This record gives sequence, structure tokens and C-alpha cells, in this order.
Amino acid sequence: MFVIPYLFTVFILLNHCDFLYFKWESLLQDFPAVRKGLKKEVDALKSQDPNFRPGLVVLQVGNREDSNLYISMKLKAASEIGINAIHKRLPQTATEDEVLQSIREVNENSSVHGFIVQLPLDSIHRIDTEKVTNAVAPEKDVDGLTSINAGKLARGDLGDCFIPCTPNGCMELIRQTGVPVAGKTAVVIGRSKIVGAPMHDLLLWNHATVTTCHSKTTDLASEVGRADILVTGIGKPEFVKGEWVKKGAIVIDCGINHVPDSTKPSGKRVVGDVAFTSAKEQAAFITPVPGGVGPMTVAMLMQNTVLSAKRFLQAHQPGKWNMIYTKLNLKRPVPSDIDISRSCVPKCIDRLAREIGLLSNEVELYGKTKAKVHLEAIDRLRIQPDGKYVVVTGITPTPLGEGKSTTTIGLVQALGAHLNNNVFACVRQPSQGPTFGIKGGAAGGGYSQVIPMEEFNLHLTGDIHAITAANNLVAAAIDARIFHEATQSDKALFNRLVPLSGGHRTFSPVQINRLKKLGIEKSDPSTLTEEEITRFARLDIDPESITWQRVLDTNDRFLRKITIGQSPTEKGYTRTAQFDITVASEIMAVLALTSSLEDMKHRLAKMVVATSRNGEPVTTEDLGVCGALTVLMRDAIKPNLMQTLEGNPVFVHAGPFANIAHGNSSILADKIALKLVGPEGFVVTEAGFGADIGMEKFFNIKCRYSGLRPHVVVLVATVRALKMHGGGPSVSGITYLIIFQNLELVEKGFCNLRKQVENTKHFGVPVVVAVNAFKTDTEAELQLICKLAKEAGAFDAVQCTHWADGGAGAVELGKAVQKAAEAPSNFRFLYDTELPVVDKIRIIAQKIYGADEIELLPEAQHKVHLYTKQGFGNLPICMAKTHLSLSHDAEKKGAPTGFVLPVRDIRASVGAGFLYPLVGTMPTIPGLPTRPCFYDIDLEPETGEVIGLF
Repeated sequence: MFVIPYLFTVFILLNHCDFLYFKWESLLQDFPAVRKGLKKEVDALKSQDPNFRPGLVVLQVGNREDSNLYISMKLKAASEIGINAIHKRLPQTATEDEVLQSIREVNENSSVHGFIVQLPLDSIHRIDTEKVTNAVAPEKDVDGLTSINAGKLARGDLGDCFIPCTPNGCMELIRQTGVPVAGKTAVVIGRSKIVGAPMHDLLLWNHATVTTCHSKTTDLASEVGRADILVTGIGKPEFVKGEWVKKGAIVIDCGINHVPDSTKPSGKRVVGDVAFTSAKEQAAFITPVPGGVGPMTVAMLMQNTVLSAKRFLQAHQPGKWNMIYTKLNLKRPVPSDIDISRSCVPKCIDRLAREIGLLSNEVELYGKTKAKVHLEAIDRLRIQPDGKYVVVTGITPTPLGEGKSTTTIGLVQALGAHLNNNVFACVRQPSQGPTFGIKGGAAGGGYSQVIPMEEFNLHLTGDIHAITAANNLVAAAIDARIFHEATQSDKALFNRLVPLSGGHRTFSPVQINRLKKLGIEKSDPSTLTEEEITRFARLDIDPESITWQRVLDTNDRFLRKITIGQSPTEKGYTRTAQFDITVASEIMAVLALTSSLEDMKHRLAKMVVATSRNGEPVTTEDLGVCGALTVLMRDAIKPNLMQTLEGNPVFVHAGPFANIAHGNSSILADKIALKLVGPEGFVVTEAGFGADIGMEKFFNIKCRYSGLRPHVVVLVATVRALKMHGGGPSVSGITYLIIFQNLELVEKGFCNLRKQVENTKHFGVPVVVAVNAFKTDTEAELQLICKLAKEAGAFDAVQCTHWADGGAGAVELGKAVQKAAEAPSNFRFLYDTELPVVDKIRIIAQKIYGADEIELLPEAQHKVHLYTKQGFGNLPICMAKTHLSLSHDAEKKGAPTGFVLPVRDIRASVGAGFLYPLVGTMPTIPGLPTRPCFYDIDLEPETGEVIGLF
């Protein structure tokens, strides 16, 4: 007796109908193993990723009854197997452009693995079916109708294409008969690309001798009579007569035709292309119509969808990169940074995104060289293991900096392009204040840069401008609220805050939240008592307590202290205020420390801007502005993707001021990058200023909120900085070079590097010292630093020449980092956040700076009491002090001891999640020097190129 194999059995039961009619008996009975075949495969895919599910979209134009029937069959089959199937219907009025746009949207959706356009297209407009079917992405074309899949089938590349479902189903039915196809004579009637043409190719590549016939074939009966295998798809009712069929032939009837039948309620019945009653007397096997090929076609559609999902998972395994690196053309002497940047043609950013495993719908292009990455990438990758986490910091720097950014990029280029690791750089976005001021940009330098450097340093994707707008909206809201409360009665204020609309007053969601904060569990404005109206409407801000300042991203010393409200329209409400630079805004710190859009919304709402006269903190939620802030920041939260000179991926995201805030790039960028590189890859991020500032805040604040644990610290040092710390002159001008060897001065200044190594070891993480070599350094000086660093407890210490040599100049550093990442690590925080505020400050001052004691000035003492009372005493500490010394005095170099650290004030960034003590006097908006960088910056009108930028 003929036995029906497994897959065939599953779909017989799935659709509850016969596939083959056997002349002598039907073998198709109910079986117990319902829906097990492909469902088991889908379950296996889900076991790899519980959040993964094969996705199928059926796009329909119009509302044809027959199409609706076919679609319902497909959706039902998909549901039973575990495929997430979506029916996307466009109206009959849909134009070709609208259909193509819908196709593009589905093509870009990474959760869809199978995509079919239901034919025919039932539109009142003319639509080119060929154009529509070919618009489907070939890798999602589970119907196998695109020219690419058809071409592969025609060439015999059966393992590298999707075979159209109906022909594939026919082949499956033929296989079930047990009759070998090889060597048989096959006849295909019909030449459509849906059935006839691909059926011909399938039979041919299965080694049959194939003839394709059609309605105009001469002596068609004779051709049919020679067929061992006959497949019809001509679309003519009972066109093939039974007497034409060869005795013992296999007949597969794909025709669906309607003929009049007065006995049917519809007045018609469905028949095939073959006269079934007479043909079944001749054929050994014949498919009935209806109930024959159709269900198997659906089966093949499901099989193709599961196959597509498998291919998708295989192609998008986290950590499986296919990088093509850019080869550097090193020149001597080393050209300017801008000349080097322009000499390298960057990869198109969408190509880089594909290389590192990002999906097209996760990437939002901003031109050809930068893009934003959607946070959906974290959700897709969240079960994947993280890579190795490396933070680059430095010794106490000279005013010119010691090359942390350059080392970060050089290390990434070495680990990737030269040591064949998946590796990502995560750096801060530079403020245009330093860019046009004195310091310059932060793209790295020489042959270790982020490119294009003009775009990196100028605007990028507008994140800083979004922060400026959001910050100043809060500032405007504060002063407007004080003004309106001062000029209106309680009732008038309430009526304006909750205006009549359609004869009724309604609280907005943010106002409901304020009521709950006040302990008022009411949602109807008319039910509030007079006392509740007053509490709700009046924030009663103490102007002297306002901590929120206006910001701009420009160095302007004359905005450090200003008077606002001098216009007569403000009715005498004036106060002294100030501007900060945008990167000092708490919103920037929030952006860097947030973990999701929901978390950012929550943090923005918690930001404290002032204190009421009765001592209560006033937040942006109280002002009603927090929702608007989230809207302004909705794009800024997405990390920016760029690349190094050698083609490595770089996330450029957030740029918090390293003095006032924590000086590290975003948690979100690090988290996405750690997933993308995979468990054997590396993410290298940079902490601002020296290890006593940026690194300490990286560990105690950023790692505390992210939950991430670093594997290695890279500590950057230079000969010139150690000479300065040893008593040499300050390196304060670009023409100053310490050109003579002085080992004694280097050894004397090593005390600063020793202290920073000690600071790193407080956190239990291995440290590798990177000695950033300059052309004026001697080999003896460089070797001395490496020797002393290892003696001081560094895991390793190596020389680097990445500024001049690109990644090749940091290969030894890369090897040392790889080894250190495998070494034991015992990460720990420096302090417990539950300790009193003063104790946390003292621990940082004594253990990291080397102070004997701290001194809280009266304002700082008041703030400790206030913030503890307000419930903010358990926040981590973000010290704001000079970066030019381990102490509070910028003139004290080396590793000073025996000093008392004065804390003049403490402020709260509650939304960001830290308190920041102010040590000494520090401007929160830099000023312009006598000759700023902008003297040299211009635009070439003919080429549109920026000139004079570094």
C-alpha cells in the first residue's frame, strides 16, 4: 500500500482535505500527529530566541471573494504552525505608487520573513503586476515570483532561491506517489510564471524530459498522450480530455475554473483543467479540484516562510560580522587632521550598518556618512551575551590634552582592522564651544580619527540643539510660572491652568500626576476645594532657589551672570541668572544615563529646578513641561553611527560636561554596541578628563545605572605630561615642545601616573597604560614610563604611535587589552550610596584625590541638609572640580597630599541621578580666548568644503 510521508501528512490534517485521489482507494484518513511538522521547526527557532517568531505578511488590494478565501486559508495555516501572519489590505482605490510604498514598508520590517502580494490586484487603477511582484525583497519572496528568484530557478540554483509555492507543491505531490521523476516524460500545459514556467524548470532540474504546451500547441492530445507526468495550469475548464491521458500517468491539475451548475446555491461549481471523471479512469494518480493542489500550495508557502526565518536568523547572528576595512595611505610628515579626514573615502553608512548586523529598519540615515540607530535594536538583541567592555581614561592632563580620544580610536582600529576582532568605539559628541574656542574637536587626530570630522564636530544630527531647545523651554516655563503666579489670584490661575473646553474643565495627564503627588485623589476639577485649588495651582517657587539655567552651545563669558526680566512688560519681575554651556545641562546628563525612552521620560519629569518657599522640590512635572521635553528629545535618544578612518563602527552619543556632569557617552550606545560585537568582541569607550574625574564617575555613576561591568581600563600617559608633573613648565601652547631628554623629570612626574593607577585599582579592574608617543619623545623616556607603570601595578604598559600610524601603531596596545580582558577582575564601587552625603564626598576626596580632609562651606552644609530632607541623600556623587590637578587647585601638579578639599556648594541633578558638589571656582560656560579657532574656519563656496577646521 502507498505510504504518505510525514510533511504530507501534516498538511493533510492541517487543512482536512484530500490531496490525491487514488483510482482504487483513498488513503487519506485522519492521523493523530496534527500540525507537528513545521510547528516543531518553529518551536525550535523560538528556543533559540524566545522573542523570535517567523513573520508573514499577505498584501491584498481590493476585496475579491476568492482572494479572501485563499488568504483566510493561509492565515489559518500560519496561526496553527506558530507563524505571526498579518493581512494587510489596501482599498480598491489604491494606486500603483501606494502599493509600492506598502511593499517598501514591509520590505524594511525585520520582523517579516515572508511576504506575498495576493494576485490579482483588484484596483480601479492600472497597476503593473510585474513591477509590483518584483518590488518584493527577494529574500522575503516566499511566493518565488520575483525575477531574481525565477532566474535562479531557471539556472538550477534550487538551494539559493524560493521556489514558487504551487509548482513546489506539485513536485511534493509527485514525490508522494513514489514514482521517480528522473527519465520520465513530463508535459506542462500553461506558461505563466506562477505555475507553468517554474513547473517546467523544476521538472527539468529533477531530470525529467519536459515539454511545455499551451492552447495553441499543435496536436495537444498527442503531446498529452506521451506524458508520464502531466501538470496543467492553463485556466480552461475541463480542457484536457480523459482519453488524452496516458494509462498510468500522474496527473496534477492546478486549474481553478467555474462552470454553471444550477444544483449549487451559487449557481456554479469549481472544476479543474482536466475532465476529472474520464481522466481518473486512465491516471494512476490524479488530484481532485477543489481540494487537491491548493492545500499543498499553502503548505509550501508555510515551508518557505519558515525557511526564510531560518535564513534570517543565520544571517543575523549577533557577533557575526563581515567587515571590509579601509586601508590607510600613510604620509610623512603627517598631514593636518582635516587633510587626513578628507583623504579617506568613508563607507556608505548603510553598508557599515549591515556589516555590523543592524537591520535596515533599525537605521535612520542622515546622509551617506552618519545615521541614527533605533532603540529597537536593544530589544531584538537583548538575550545575546555582551562583549568585553573597555574604558579609556588618562593621567591629569596638560591644557592640550594627552590624546585619550586619539587612543580610543587607534585602539579600536588596531583591535578590528589589524587583530580581526569585532570592535566598537563609543565616544561623546563634542560641543561647538571648544570647536570654535581653543581646544578644538574631539574626533581623535592624525590617522586615528572619526570621520568625516567636519560632521562629527559641527551639529552632527542635531542632538545638542535639541537639548538646548528643551533646556531653555524649562527655563522659560520657570520664569513664566513665577510671573503668572505673582499677577493672578488663585481662582484666576486655576481657571487658566485648567481652561474650559466644551463647557467643561479637564485635567491633563501631567496635572493628574501633580494632584497625586499632592495626595489629592481627584480627577474632576469641579470637585477640588479652595485649599486644594491653591495647593494645585501655586508652585510658590523661591526665586533665590532656582538652580536651572539657560544654555547655549557657544563660549560666551558675558553670559556667566545676567539680569533677566527688564522689559516693562514683565512688571518689575527681574532676577539675576546665568547661562551655562549646553553640554552642562542636566538634560544632557539625562540623555547619557538613560536606559530607554520610558526611562528618559521618567528622568526628565523628576528634574528638580527650584525649591518652593516651604522647602518642597519643584520639578519639571510640576511645571507641566516634562512631556514636551520628551517630544523634543525623542530623536536625540537614538545613538549616532559613524566610522573610523579604517572603517570601524563608532557610536557618537551624548556629551555631558566632564566637570559638572559625569563626562561619559551614553549608556544606550554602550549597550547596543556590546550586543552587536558579540561575546568575543570589544566595546571601547572614553571617560572625560583624567581618571580622577571621568573614570571615577564612569564607575560610580555610569556603571551603577547601566549595570555594566568593565573588563579593562586603558590609562593614557605622555612624556610631556609627566615632565610637567615633575616640575617642568606647563604645556599651554601648541608651539611648546619639551624636546630634550630628561629622565629625572619624567621619573619625578611619574607620581601622577602612579596615583591614577592606584585610583584604577580601587575599583578592581586591570589597567593597561598606553604611552602615547610624540616625535619629540626619546626611546629611553618611553621605556622608563612603561617600566615604572608595570612596577606600580599596571597589568601592562606599551608604547603607541597610532596618531602617526593608525591602527598599526596600537597593535601592541590591542594585544595587551585582549590579555587583560581575560585576567581576573573584581569590580567594586568606591562607596555605598546609602552613606551620608558628606561621607561619600570624603571617600572620593581622600581615596581618589589624596586629600586629608574636606571642608563644607556654609552653602554646601545647607544643601546637604536640604537634599537629605528632600529624599535625595542616597544619590551618587558627581564631583565638579578642575581637571588640571588631582586637587582643587589647578596649579598643584604631580600627586599633591596634605590638603583640605573645600566644597563651596552642592547642587542636585535629580533626573540624571546625582548630586554634584562644587569644588573651588569653576565657570560653567567657557569664554573665548584672544584668538579663537574661528579665525581659521571658513567655507569654500565653489566646493562647499569647510576649511581651517583643525
